[in-house]
Amino acid sequence: MTAAGVGVVGAGNISNQYLANLTRFPDVEVRFVADLDLDRAAAQAQAYGVPASGTVDELLARDHIDVVVNLTVPAVHAEVGHRILAAGKHVWSEKPLALDRDAAAALLADAADRGLRVACAPDTVLGAGVQTALRAIARGDIGEPLTATTMFHVPGPESWHPSPDFLFALGGGPLLDMGPYYVTTLVHVFGSATRVQAVASTSRTTRTIGSGPRAGEVFPVEVPTHHAALIEFGEGRSAQSTFSFQHALPRNGFVEVNGTDGTLVLPDPNAFDGGSTLWRYGSEEPTALPAEGPELGRGAGVVDLVRSIRDGGTERASGAVAAHVLDILLGVQDAAATGSAVEIGSAVPPVAPLPEGWDPTVPS
Repeated sequence: MTAAGVGVVGAGNISNQYLANLTRFPDVEVRFVADLDLDRAAAQAQAYGVPASGTVDELLARDHIDVVVNLTVPAVHAEVGHRILAAGKHVWSEKPLALDRDAAAALLADAADRGLRVACAPDTVLGAGVQTALRAIARGDIGEPLTATTMFHVPGPESWHPSPDFLFALGGGPLLDMGPYYVTTLVHVFGSATRVQAVASTSRTTRTIGSGPRAGEVFPVEVPTHHAALIEFGEGRSAQSTFSFQHALPRNGFVEVNGTDGTLVLPDPNAFDGGSTLWRYGSEEPTALPAEGPELGRGAGVVDLVRSIRDGGTERASGAVAAHVLDILLGVQDAAATGSAVEIGSAVPPVAPLPEGWDPTVPS
């Protein structure tokens, strides 16, 4: 089997996690790192043993690159995605897929017209932790899943992120930055959402960078820093979700799914590992469900994409799922802004859990 050639656009903070994993997964071979800052691209290429670096145009001109990993800032995800497709290459995008529904739809339509694929983070949902939980739900451990509760509550990323401005700008905030991890998991559990209601607030209009070379710098907050949502799915199923950058008491990584026969507490959806806890009616003690499968990392979804292209299947972290998740999150945003419920117009087929033995660290 010949490894698929991979190029990475964007050599910022998140590229470390992708490059550390993609350079060890045998189904792919990272061949180029591109960035507007050529020195930064070169440094990342050298650090991870990638043979070449340079500009985005130079990357897209390389014939031996099949998939491009788009790690740019959210505001240009769709624009860069179209450039990748125009070069005849498949896209793996960091989340969100785009900043609005029309841009997401246009990107997927462009890919379909060219016979190419767009897939999108988060791929944490493919990790052993969440997948073990999804398999438990699929085999009926909690009966029919009916409701869920998710919470992401933190003070805010400005305390640790060296350049957090974009996380408080259009396309950021806790809703679009962290919401995809939670809502993607909910879509894997319940299927497509149908309607949302929400409220939002903003605790401060400015934030101060707490670490790194820009420590002490004050920047504006351009989006709400708290959203509370009621997400409705088909057949009366629902989830209550909060996404917040304004809690002094952190509570994050909480996902609880309740069914007709029990309750399952899932691991952090922003991680690839972690066990689940199963509570059944009539039982005084919970049952621990350790994660079954390899410990993965960001980039596992790229392997699923490559294998799906090769085998003719559908990747689980698909652009269609990402577009539906974006539709839900924008629905939450719109519902909070208007005070009215918002119908979700898109839908996706159910996503089956990965086979128990799926492993990106072993060549397929």
